[in-house]
Amino acid sequence: MRNRKAVTAVAFAAAAALALSACGTGDDKAGSSAVADVSAPPNDKAATVLDQPFTKPNLVLTDTHGKEYDLREATQGKPTLIYFGYTNCPDVCPLTMSNISLAKRELPKADQDKLQVVFVTTDPERDTPASLGKWLAAQDPTFTGLTGDFPTIQAGARQIGIGIDAPKKEKDGTVVSMHGAQVIAFSPKTDQGYVLYGEDTSAEEYAKDLPKLIKGEAP
Repeated sequence: MRNRKAVTAVAFAAAAALALSACGTGDDKAGSSAVADVSAPPNDKAATVLDQPFTKPNLVLTDTHGKEYDLREATQGKPTLIYFGYTNCPDVCPLTMSNISLAKRELPKADQDKLQVVFVTTDPERDTPASLGKWLAAQDPTFTGLTGDFPTIQAGARQIGIGIDAPKKEKDGTVVSMHGAQVIAFSPKTDQGYVLYGEDTSAEEYAKDLPKLIKGEAP
């Protein structure tokens, strides 16, 4: 059973700050509970429709070709999915990108061309343009990967209620990036982030909703 939640942007931002996911640590369920605290009565939808949509982040970063990428300018008027994660994540990040990729393939070619999928790294020290590009190409070569300095990325994530912490090294030498694992969908009509998906959203659920998201409709 999924939750479809009508929540305010302010309430979600507060909850998301608590909902950081350390990929591979099994802490994700606790984060999901924090978000659920601000939910309306549940039904069987995967989507969370926000009653106060987010403004698209004012982010200017570097893409996988080493070129400057202005997020607002490049995605203006286009249906856009934005996700913050990192390439060394062993589970949540690659699964999320894979599910979106599988769902996208179910779309007609014209709709595939319209959809913009943007992956912003939370581990910019290791995710260089080259390494990020190679990782995303294995998922979908049309996905856009962005990297840059961590403070800029962190500030951009906060603009849409996504909390991220600077990567840190564990005792076993593993570098872990704590980040909110939500996907935010932006409308081509308003350029606002009006729908949210959690980390457990399946490829089938994305496939069901993408045709509506491409039109700027509520799923």
